[in-house]
Amino acid sequence: MVVKDKANPIGKVRDILKDQNGILLTSDLLKHEIPRTYLSILEKKGEVQRISRGVYSATGYMVDEMVGIQARYKVAIFSHETALYLLGLSDRTPLFYSVTVPAGYNATSLKASGAKAYFVNRGLYQLGSITVRSPHGNDIKTFNLERTICDVLRNRNQIDIQQTNEALKRYVLKKERILDLLYNYARQFRIQKIVREYIEFLL
Repeated sequence: MVVKDKANPIGKVRDILKDQNGILLTSDLLKHEIPRTYLSILEKKGEVQRISRGVYSATGYMVDEMVGIQARYKVAIFSHETALYLLGLSDRTPLFYSVTVPAGYNATSLKASGAKAYFVNRGLYQLGSITVRSPHGNDIKTFNLERTICDVLRNRNQIDIQQTNEALKRYVLKKERILDLLYNYARQFRIQKIVREYIEFLL
């Protein structure tokens, strides 16, 4: 990111907001060595608004809820139904956000915010994690195609059957699919038989 006026902290904050589609994290202030006082000045002027703990938005920008969730809950990775939408495996706009967190994580506050939390063994928690753009154009974490297919089949009793079937059909048609990687993930999650049955039926 190019900050135009290094001598002007308020200008720095405005540059960050512009560069990040209207989103500012308090961690951005530390990174750019900007005292929080200047954020307070812009808040009093009505140029920025607090949308959640540690997350601010430029006034007039549509709030990116997905960025807000991951800023507040740093371990949360968008998964399952939400990942299907982000990866183009479903056209259904999520009614709620599905996220994966490591086993043992206290997700009480996360669930209270309206998100659906899935728990997974810490050793497999970040398997297949990637960064994509949110619908508002900001960087967010989700899982790749193969991990998402494994997640959906592992939790198929909690996900609409039509959505699952549509996702599987779209997956096998994608040029970027990597079946060896899918079977590798399936082995680690101990669902090789289920994954092979579903995928080989469609191939």
